[in-house]
Amino acid sequence: MPNPWITKTKPVHKVQQYIACRRDDIMLRQCRTHGHFSGTNCPTCNAEGKFIMSDRESNSLGRILALVLRHAPEKFGVEMDLNGWVNSRELSEAIQKQRRHYHWIRGWHFEAIANADEKGRYQVEGEMIRATYGHSIELELDLPTDEIPEALYWPCDPEAVATHMELGITAGDRKHVHLSKTISNAMEAGHVRISRPAILEVDTTRAIADGFTIWRAGTTVFLCEEMPAEYLFHVEADDPSIQDMVCLLYTSDAADDSLR
Repeated sequence: MPNPWITKTKPVHKVQQYIACRRDDIMLRQCRTHGHFSGTNCPTCNAEGKFIMSDRESNSLGRILALVLRHAPEKFGVEMDLNGWVNSRELSEAIQKQRRHYHWIRGWHFEAIANADEKGRYQVEGEMIRATYGHSIELELDLPTDEIPEALYWPCDPEAVATHMELGITAGDRKHVHLSKTISNAMEAGHVRISRPAILEVDTTRAIADGFTIWRAGTTVFLCEEMPAEYLFHVEADDPSIQDMVCLLYTSDAADDSLR
């Protein structure tokens, strides 16, 4: 019986590359010339680079960073200013006290995680670090508003498309609506909680011209407080970008299931 996710021939080489990337034992390393990266070799010059930490350690510390910088700095007893900045040295010392197996952690390890993150989840300035998006706490994020693409994308439950096309998009339990740079980015973000999300396109050019502010938070993530329905367009499910991502996500899920 054909899988309902796949409705046409897909680029198999992309699927294979996607699965291989997920299965590799990726490490956080530092190239002397091009900086931090995740993988076994620098993606720019192919140098092996200096080992910083394992993928397991990087993921674990990433979850701690998300907790502290997005939701609950008090969990580790660190002070956060109204723009979301935390001192990385103080954070490393707090983690050392609560998680003894991270006795080796230093502030610069957070910089390595931030630099290697392709989505730009974190921003580092000197000894200070902050999350660029995903907050559930009240902050005054001084993020840039320039270089906003002409269109951005937002994933939602297919059954909610009609509602959003009538009432628009609101932040819900988050402080901001999170928009994605591409359809692929939106599909990947939405797949975390929806098996096959529908995608809405946002006409950012008209929205900005009409006075709505959109912030550039990460490399693929943009924020706004709300987005009225008049700036939304439903991207049809047979759009090639959606079909390609459906194939990648379904095949990846199947591969993960086979490894369990």
